[in-house]
Amino acid sequence: MNGETCKTIGGHTCDLDSKENNIEDNRFSLIFSLKEEVGALAKVLRIFEEKDVSLTHIESRPSRLNKDEYQFFINLDNKSTADLNDIVRSLRNNIGATVHELSRNKKKDAVPWFPRTIKDLDVFRKQILSYGEELDSDHPGFTDQVYRARRKEFADIAFNYTHGKPIPRVTYTEQEKKTWGVIFRELKSLYPTHACYEHNHVFPLLEEYCGYNEDQIPQLEDVSNFLQTCSGFRLRPIAGLLSSRDFLTGLAFRVFHSTQYIRHWSKPMYTPEPDVCHELLGHVPLLADPSFAQFSQEIGLASLGAPDEYIDMLSTVYWFTVEFGICKQEGKLKAYGAGLLSSFGELKYCLTEKPEFRTFEPEKTALQKYPITEFQPVYYIAESFEDAKEKIRKFSTTIPRPFSVRYNPYTQSIEVLDNMQQLKNLADCINSEVGILCSALKKLE
Repeated sequence: MNGETCKTIGGHTCDLDSKENNIEDNRFSLIFSLKEEVGALAKVLRIFEEKDVSLTHIESRPSRLNKDEYQFFINLDNKSTADLNDIVRSLRNNIGATVHELSRNKKKDAVPWFPRTIKDLDVFRKQILSYGEELDSDHPGFTDQVYRARRKEFADIAFNYTHGKPIPRVTYTEQEKKTWGVIFRELKSLYPTHACYEHNHVFPLLEEYCGYNEDQIPQLEDVSNFLQTCSGFRLRPIAGLLSSRDFLTGLAFRVFHSTQYIRHWSKPMYTPEPDVCHELLGHVPLLADPSFAQFSQEIGLASLGAPDEYIDMLSTVYWFTVEFGICKQEGKLKAYGAGLLSSFGELKYCLTEKPEFRTFEPEKTALQKYPITEFQPVYYIAESFEDAKEKIRKFSTTIPRPFSVRYNPYTQSIEVLDNMQQLKNLADCINSEVGILCSALKKLE
């Protein structure tokens, strides 16, 4: 795996998993809580046995909300939706368990569900595809029990976070701050010559207002507040991997789901998944730029209600832009993708003559295969963020869905434009904005 190149987009897997009633999948996952008493788990397992449903994964932990309860996370062999409905009903009614469903098959040709208000994003915190301390065997921290316990602490914070609350502050250890410092110094030395103008313009502001320096890791709450004043984007902590659909949905609301943990200290220049260095050094500076923020939101809006195959294509477009994008500025190529701006090795490599460069065209880019364990052999060049945004808009019109959508920043909600009244309301808003524009132009004459 190269530097900070991630096999996920924005901290979230590219697998096409989804939420309840959304995507065809062979998995069904539950999180449920039980009172700590003799035979409680045995009663639950008996329900699965009676329905002949096999458990493919199970783990437990003490509940953070109720000291006398244990929380269980399970994956099931999803063969009978009817049986699963009965199981959930039995757990709730007969056992008295608090149950959260994480995935469920959708009906054929149904429009996938998507949130309508920003608070609806709370549902995603319980739909993660893996929990924080679940590490692959080749992960640098796999055998480090202290590190895995630490990852669980971060995951628990995010799992219990809900919209409207301040993001809990973290006291990072000296070892964690040292790891951050190594990465911060190396990358900052490359930014003046390799990063795009927007990144270099915002970075000093992050140092001034958000505590960006080599001696401390910035707090997500401080960074989120800064972003909201710049572009309306905000950060939201996430406990583990989200599906591509759920992650892209967050962008539609100008919400970026962010990790809060840092990579293992033994390999500061390597991470098999996005961490706080990737988020804060790679993504945040560009999210503070209004034009790039709008570009990111356009991808999110295009994903709402989109069929599964189009989510796959949008995820690929996201990969080659927001994660590994390069743009032209003053006749030179500059990096704007977070996977490049948070990777010392690939940031140097991407502007050499070794990779192949192609013009960004969403229809073609969406079909491009890419490696996840090495530097990218192909990069797509955007003429500008505005140009890329217009191309995304045209591409989104090819997505088959029986409606259009817009984000209402005043109510922080998604409006589905599928009737004349909605279109009239939109026209009124546009007329008001055009009036302001005309008035401003006259005053400049």
